[in-house]
Amino acid sequence: MQSSDSTSDGVAGDDERTNRCGRRALLAATAGTAAAALAGCLSGGGGDGGDGELDDWLGDLDEYDGPVDRTGESEVAVAVGAGSDGLAFDPLAVEVDVGTTVVWEWTGRGGRHNVVDRDGAFASEYHDDEGATFSHTFEETGTYAYYCEPHQALGMKGGVRVR
Repeated sequence: MQSSDSTSDGVAGDDERTNRCGRRALLAATAGTAAAALAGCLSGGGGDGGDGELDDWLGDLDEYDGPVDRTGESEVAVAVGAGSDGLAFDPLAVEVDVGTTVVWEWTGRGGRHNVVDRDGAFASEYHDDEGATFSHTFEETGTYAYYCEPHQALGMKGGVRVR
């Protein structure tokens, strides 16, 4: 003779198996989504997410109006210490070809600056003297977001999109 507890346990066991399968499917879907998102973040120095990535990085700056097209040039200059207060890069963002060298040149304004890639692809020393330079040749496609460490909170950041 079966007790009502035993019958209830049998039904609960079926529900438990159903819930366990549902949880497994949910975990598998979540893990797959997380892996895809992480893969996008790890490609080419910060992703290959189109101009949206630069827009996200620089969109809070009033002066940003998209990357300046410098494709076809083997070397591109970016001023460090630009703007009325010396706390900007000019241009804020550039689009270049693979193999292009970007040369950051200090204006001597705004104090000590450096140039640091958000994902670690490059980093300069600190400089405050006019005419100091730092260069990096971009060998991989992707979006590279960079900033000046002491002035990042003040919006001193820029970007390079490599096609």
